[in-house]
Amino acid sequence: MSDWQPKRFWKTATATACEGGFTVLLDKRSVRTPAKSALTVPTMAMAQAIAAEWDAQEDKIDPGTMPVTRGANATIDKVRTQRHEVIGLLAEYGDSDLLCYRAAGPEELIKRQADGWDPMLAWADAELGVRLRVGEGVMHVEQQPQALAKLYQEVAAFDDFALAGVHDLISLSGSLILALAITKNGISVEDAWGLSRIDEHWQIEQWGEDEEAAEAESVKRSAFLDAARFYRLSAS
Repeated sequence: MSDWQPKRFWKTATATACEGGFTVLLDKRSVRTPAKSALTVPTMAMAQAIAAEWDAQEDKIDPGTMPVTRGANATIDKVRTQRHEVIGLLAEYGDSDLLCYRAAGPEELIKRQADGWDPMLAWADAELGVRLRVGEGVMHVEQQPQALAKLYQEVAAFDDFALAGVHDLISLSGSLILALAITKNGISVEDAWGLSRIDEHWQIEQWGEDEEAAEAESVKRSAFLDAARFYRLSAS
């Protein structure tokens, strides 16, 4: 396997307006996506964030340090070309939302889940008009078609860039409700992440922390925060 990485070839990265939105110039050369499409983003704030990521690169380019650039690339090359499929995939989380699947015991875990998750389901009922059913264990909890239809509409209302950010918020947390609450300022990003990890943190309290699992959670948490930032930048 090759460890080749592209090297920095530009002096400055600059955010600028362009036809259809905003883009980034590396000296005078426009940045393009991996699929060679024009990197045109919806806000100057996002273009500036991308420019800052390119400016921060040193001798070799490390995509791992460029989450906003990666998000923009994914939006243009993937989400935009598969929008219908992405909406369907994300809306399906409403039929298997993390918040609806509760432990049968012990009592302390049951209470912890109820204290954390019940208020978010109440928020969805009050703010979205979506009332989801709750069950114990991993057996599928059938949701009302009206509730799922409303959740589909919520997801379909996002533009392509917002949808890319929401995609990661949902997939990393396992909860469509938590992701929607973040986008509507119904919960902070950090609190949403904590609620999505109630079960995992309970297990850590019982059995101790595994170093490999802790590292994996740290990576996921960073990606979750990056997704929330990308969503905010898409509308800034």
